[in-house]
Amino acid sequence: MTQTVHSAQPPLDFLPPNFDPKVLWLMKTALPVWMRWKSSVKALNLQGAEVLVDLFHQFAAQEARFLIAFRHPSPDDAYCLMNLLWNQLPQIAQELGRPLPQTPHVHFIYDRGIPLWAGDWIGSLYSRLGGTSIQRGKVDRQGLKSARNLFANGQFPMAAAPEGANNGHSEIVSPFEPGIAQLGFWCVDDVQKAQRSEAVFIVPLGIQYFYQDAPWQPLAALLAQLETEVGITASTTASSLPAEPEAIAQALYPRLVNLGWRLLEMMESYYSDFFEASFMPAETTLNQSANELAERLNRLLNAALQTAESFFQIPAQGSVIDRCRKIEQAGWDWIYREDLRPDKVLSPVERGLADRIAEEATLRMWHMRLVESFVAVTGEYVQAKPSVERFAETLLLLRDTIARIKGDNPFPRPTLGDQLAYLSVGEPLSVSDRWPAYKANRRQAIAGLTNDLQTAVQVLITAEKPPTP
Repeated sequence: MTQTVHSAQPPLDFLPPNFDPKVLWLMKTALPVWMRWKSSVKALNLQGAEVLVDLFHQFAAQEARFLIAFRHPSPDDAYCLMNLLWNQLPQIAQELGRPLPQTPHVHFIYDRGIPLWAGDWIGSLYSRLGGTSIQRGKVDRQGLKSARNLFANGQFPMAAAPEGANNGHSEIVSPFEPGIAQLGFWCVDDVQKAQRSEAVFIVPLGIQYFYQDAPWQPLAALLAQLETEVGITASTTASSLPAEPEAIAQALYPRLVNLGWRLLEMMESYYSDFFEASFMPAETTLNQSANELAERLNRLLNAALQTAESFFQIPAQGSVIDRCRKIEQAGWDWIYREDLRPDKVLSPVERGLADRIAEEATLRMWHMRLVESFVAVTGEYVQAKPSVERFAETLLLLRDTIARIKGDNPFPRPTLGDQLAYLSVGEPLSVSDRWPAYKANRRQAIAGLTNDLQTAVQVLITAEKPPTP
């Protein structure tokens, strides 16, 4: 949500699942057309599909409950997952001689904030597709209760992103949140209490994106545009770039680094001049190390978060992601208020003051939105492997930040070129087998399952990919 909220509003109520098979049919029918029209993902390569075919058969036979824990590098992930379930998996099951009894589908957990920036209709659509909302920055008891019930008793398996939000990187996995592991153990508990015998699994799913044709020319044009917006005079134009991809990467990389340093300097000046943040002076050169960039970026992100935390009077505790969630929830608490339900009556002055604090809260949450764009940024991502994908991911994150600074909505992003999505299904992790460990030490069992799940996903996205079809 990038635009300022000018008025306080009623509280964000839980959006319960309300599955409608007609909506599923409509979305399944429209998805291929929509992806050809709106998405840059034009093809999907699926590895390990037989694992999901087997689990869906076990689910139908009431032998297993499972949750698909998918990587979340892009907003396109949801469409790829739907394409996998509704179109590819039935076809593969047919080819394996194990046709599925019905179109595969999942209940899913989504952030309650999505309808705030995407529109109320998204919340209604997600609900009718069997989704259940969750507020990430607090103990959302209704959301957790709904997700728990769906995992143990829902008519479909579950799907959720353990990273909590997309990080913009196909080859960097953000720290997994422990909630997925906890849901798994709750499911085992609920199944046993109901005297049922289903085994409970969590299935890792890796998602990555690759360009079908390296879009170096569009990248050069976008880079030149961003250079202009931060006051840099481009040294070359897209038409004057060398012909060979390796030579193009070598020509553009110093400019990408220069753009990053320039933006970093501008933001350091902004926070030091207007928010009393202090930064260590440093010479900006292309020879500065990745460690120096990472250190300066971390100090900047900390200054941005502290600016919001001091306003909302919340302690600076936890990881960067934890702090972002707390700031978001604090802002929502000031904007979406219990005393503004339709049955409540405020005087005009009280209403005016509520609107003013809503505006203030939105402006302070802006600092947190900047940080969200950089939670997975490192100083060596492109340098370590100067692929067109890593270059594009980094440049698009810089573009998102510049858009937010200018007051623009960073979405939808510009399309640089057609992409191929690789989806890799890993071996299911048995939660049932870990139940004795959970009963002995809950915290340790949750941490162990979370770590094993993250490792499994990391292995999937670092494995060698098959040739592009």
